[in-house]
Amino acid sequence: MKIHEYQAKQILRKYGVPTTEGEVATTPAEARQVAARIGKPVAVKAQVHVGGRGKAGGIKVAQTPEEAERAAQQILGMDIKGLTVEKVLVEEAVEIRAEYYLGVTLDRAARKNVVMVSSVGGIDIEEVAASTPEKIARVHVYPGLGLTEFQITEVCFGAGLDPGAMDAARQFLRALYQAYIALDCSLAEINPLALLADGRLIAADAKINIDDNALFRHREFDALKEESEEDPIEAEAHRRGLQYVRLGGAVGIIGNGAGLVMGTLDEVKRAGGTPANFLDIGGGAQAEMVRNAMEVVLSDPNVKGVFFNIFGGITRGDEVARGIVEGLRTLNMKVPLVVRLTGTNEAEGIAILQQNGITALNRMEEAARKIVELVAS
Repeated sequence: MKIHEYQAKQILRKYGVPTTEGEVATTPAEARQVAARIGKPVAVKAQVHVGGRGKAGGIKVAQTPEEAERAAQQILGMDIKGLTVEKVLVEEAVEIRAEYYLGVTLDRAARKNVVMVSSVGGIDIEEVAASTPEKIARVHVYPGLGLTEFQITEVCFGAGLDPGAMDAARQFLRALYQAYIALDCSLAEINPLALLADGRLIAADAKINIDDNALFRHREFDALKEESEEDPIEAEAHRRGLQYVRLGGAVGIIGNGAGLVMGTLDEVKRAGGTPANFLDIGGGAQAEMVRNAMEVVLSDPNVKGVFFNIFGGITRGDEVARGIVEGLRTLNMKVPLVVRLTGTNEAEGIAILQQNGITALNRMEEAARKIVELVAS
């Protein structure tokens, strides 16, 4: 779950992190009123759940309330990477002497949280990570110990931060990690951590993502969910209890078990195709869930073919087959379908499919090649 910059700053302030003063506005008139209350030059910043706002023109500096109103008028309603800007953060503009980066996320390869610090922060931190990764100092946190003081010192010195800002940066990093753990985050970052002309450090921007699997422990975030910020097909899939991620390709993929679906994505890519989605119907899926999965996948206009890959364990092949047949009957499916079905009640499932003119293959590689060929033709 992603939250907006202004919400992330509200959270970090509770952990003692200084941030810029500001308020949210949903109309140009509100932006003018906020700027008037602040009484200083302000930055008007689009609030959307994607990066690159500055490059897209979603951040503007205004010297007066009237300029803030005009800036908000230009930003509200604009499209940034497919998302419509519905609100702006109007906050005090600050004179920045240097920009740093602080971040905490999960390193899945190392199976530990990783803390990152860089003396090169700002809008191009992704480019820094890709082209000059040595400019980002990293330290892995052992779960049983947590982030230790010597690790904070190590990573801040390793990043080459300004010596005069070192002590304050340590406090920011300590608070950021505390928030990351307490809120079950998958990502928490301050970018930029701004060194101001007067020597103070301040969180000029912040980003927090919450692990969806931990939301049951954080009911306080229920009010922060915004469906308009989600992919509409993903939102509908989640309402139906389906594990779905939209990927933008042409081959719709449905399987049972996350590992099997991931392997299917790889096999389609290996055969020269482009996966349109990840969709896991899980174990023990009934016919109605299978039909629902087909409807969700087919709602993506990019889908030019559907590949079912089912390995029956708890999931029964005959139930899956009934769901596929029902989907074909009710969804007016106009794209090719390939089914790989093996395991529990395999024979019964294949018989049901054959009775309805559907051929099932029993090798994943063969089925992947077949759907890619059909989509290409």
